[in-house]
Amino acid sequence: MKRESTAILLRIFIGESDRYKGKPLYMHIVEMLKAEGIAGATVFRGITGFGKHSYIHTTSILRLSTDLPILIEVADLEENIDKIRPKLDEIITQGLVTEEKVKIIFYDSDKKK
Repeated sequence: MKRESTAILLRIFIGESDRYKGKPLYMHIVEMLKAEGIAGATVFRGITGFGKHSYIHTTSILRLSTDLPILIEVADLEENIDKIRPKLDEIITQGLVTEEKVKIIFYDSDKKK
């Protein structure tokens, strides 16, 4: 079965070394999103990147970084994204968040498992 809808794609750009209450920030965010009933989230670890301060973080053996770029992508209905935005404001102290309207196509098997 195929369903289409309009949603919000939220992208959260942070660093691998960012922490919240002693835990990696990306893990805290994913756990919070799950607890809030968000449809899903994926965390990507970048191999190279730079941010506001123009310092290049890379996996290159010559410049091995312990603070690689982290990207968390979340796609859900606008009302669900609106619900978690204040919580993100409380826990993200530096980074970048982008959001855009997207068309989602959800594929689901008719088979019961």
